Amino acid sequence: MTLEINIPEVVAEVTAAFERYERALTGNDVAVLDELFWNHPATLRYGVGENLYGYDAIAAFRQGRPAAGLDRSLRNTVITTFGRDMATANTEFTRPSTGRVGRQSHTWVRMPEGWRIVAAHVSLMG
Repeated sequence: MTLEINIPEVVAEVTAAFERYERALTGNDVAVLDELFWNHPATLRYGVGENLYGYDAIAAFRQGRPAAGLDRSLRNTVITTFGRDMATANTEFTRPSTGRVGRQSHTWVRMPEGWRIVAAHVSLMG
């Protein structure tokens, strides 16, 4: 079996989902953020200061997160698709308030309800 990497229409779908996530993140649209994470106990998100296991823990974190200072600029975003149903999205970001460089990684899977994040990791550089 040969796995097709970066099928153009699949890259476009994941890019649109990733951009929707970014708008929701910087706009603190918790409903969309919750929608874009897979609603399952196996979903995880490692954040700068928290390890969240399961959809419920991630949703609770989003509800309690401050809504200020969420603007950021992205650079070096790389979206790679593997076949038609799995992708990774990795990016670097800076926030105007701190100037620090952060990194974000997502694993996306096509579910019956659409593209969903099944694993996420956010970290800051030294």
